[in-house]
Amino acid sequence: MAKYFDVHPENPQRRTLSTVADSIRSGALIAYPTDSCFALGCQLGSRDGIDRIRSIRNLDDRHHFTLMCQNFAQLGQFVHVDNDVFRAVKAATPGSYTFILPATKEVPRKLWHPKKKTVGVRIPDHGVTQALLAELGEPLLSSTLLLPDEEEPLTQGWEIKERLDHVVDAVLDSGDCGTEPTTVVDFSSGEAEIVRRGAGDPARFE
Repeated sequence: MAKYFDVHPENPQRRTLSTVADSIRSGALIAYPTDSCFALGCQLGSRDGIDRIRSIRNLDDRHHFTLMCQNFAQLGQFVHVDNDVFRAVKAATPGSYTFILPATKEVPRKLWHPKKKTVGVRIPDHGVTQALLAELGEPLLSSTLLLPDEEEPLTQGWEIKERLDHVVDAVLDSGDCGTEPTTVVDFSSGEAEIVRRGAGDPARFE
């Protein structure tokens, strides 16, 4: 059964976040809130976590996983960003955007897109997510909590606990965080290509 953690949306309890971060380091798969919608998350190098996310969401190997980063300095360790792209991404973060960029060797090859050698990265504008990332001290490997054959992501922590009780290890809940996933922008060619229109205003990349 999944453990359920209810935290304050603006002042999340540090002891609770420390417990969740410890569980992630021990291999746990969690459901957690972001500034767009709930996501599934595990430790960056967790093969089991990756396989479980693929299984829950029925994903193939062409799916871009996302590294949820605390800040731009952390993001820069895991993707290659040239000067023009740097300015564009920096101006849009933190926020509801996911950026597809060439992965560095810090990213496990299992996470690379098989043809492009890219990975998704983002910096969330959400107090609980930021506090969890600060406690964890590294990016959280993530994917939107959108179940197969469903059009919208799950938005209520209690419902996630109820429906995914035996396939995730913990649910972190801080209230409703919306149903719209991030806007995805692919910068792997050096030019902005909008792959998915979502919560972040795509106009700045058109």
